[in-house]
Amino acid sequence: MAFNVIKSGVLTLVQDLGRHGYQHLGVTTGGPMDEFAFRWGNALLSNHANAAQLEITFGMLTLEAQAPTSIAITGADLGATLNNKAILPWQTYAIKKGDVLTFNQPKLGLRAYLAVKGGLQITPVLGSVATVMREALGGLSGKGEKIQKGDILPFVATTEHQQRITPRLAIPNYEQQNIPMVMSYQFTTLSGLDRARLFCNEYAVTAASDRMGYRLSGEAIQGDKKGIISEGIAYGSIQLPNDGQPIVLLRDRQTIGGYPKMGCVTSFGGGLLAQKKPGDMINFQCLSLNQAEQERTRKMTQLSQLR
Repeated sequence: MAFNVIKSGVLTLVQDLGRHGYQHLGVTTGGPMDEFAFRWGNALLSNHANAAQLEITFGMLTLEAQAPTSIAITGADLGATLNNKAILPWQTYAIKKGDVLTFNQPKLGLRAYLAVKGGLQITPVLGSVATVMREALGGLSGKGEKIQKGDILPFVATTEHQQRITPRLAIPNYEQQNIPMVMSYQFTTLSGLDRARLFCNEYAVTAASDRMGYRLSGEAIQGDKKGIISEGIAYGSIQLPNDGQPIVLLRDRQTIGGYPKMGCVTSFGGGLLAQKKPGDMINFQCLSLNQAEQERTRKMTQLSQLR
C-alpha cells in the first residue's frame, strides 16, 4: 500500500536521521534539516525515531492514498489540506483510501515533515534512506533523486489511529530571529570588534542557501586567519570565507574544509535556521556548551514524555 505522487512539489525528499559512520570516506550524513520537527512526527505516531519520512520544502506537493493509514504533519505550515479541507501541522490525522493530501505555499516556515504510521518502507543505502542529491545516495530509488510525479511511496496499511497534538510549549517559534550557537576554538582569532559584529548585527539569508549550507549577508567579519589546514566539519559550523560573510554548514555539508570556523549553531538552532527563507533576518545568540546540552536534553525529554 502506498501514496501515489500526483504533484511532486518544489523539493520533496525522503529522510531519516542520517547516514552515520562514513564521513571519513567523504560521505556526508544528510538527514532532516529540522531535526526536532522530524522527531516529533515519529513520536506522535509512536514510530521508531528513525522511521523514514518526507521532507517537503516550499510545498506544492499532492499525494493520493491507496490505503488507510495514520499520518503526522510537523514543521512549517505549508497550508496543507486533506480533501480540500485545511489542516494544521503538529498533529495526527486519519487517512482513508482515496484521500488527497496537498501541501501549498508556506504560511510560516519553509520545511514540513510528513510521517506515516510505521514509516515509509524504503530500502536503505549504507544504512540509511536519507536523500543526498549531491552524492546520489538514498531516497526512493537509492540514487539520491528527489520525489517525482508518478512515484509510489510504500507504507504498511493500518486503520489504527490515535489523535495526538504536540504540546504547545514544544512547538518551535519559526519567527524567532535568535539562532543559538556555541563558540569554537577558532573564535579567539577574531578581534573584539569582529566579535561584536557577529553578535550585534543582523544577517539576511541569501538565495544561495540550500541543504548544504546557508549563506548569510551582513556586515563583513574579517578575522585574522584567511585559511587553515583542512579539517573535519561538524554540523552547524559557521564558516568565515574570505569575503567575511558567514556560511552555516548544515545536513548536506562537505566533510572537510579549510576556512576558519567561528562556532557551531546547535541542533535546535540549525532547525530554526532551516525554516528561514531568502531575505529573512537572523542574529546569533551565544550559548555555553553546557547551556546547549541542557537545551537539547530538555527537548529530548519532552519527546520521551509523549512516548
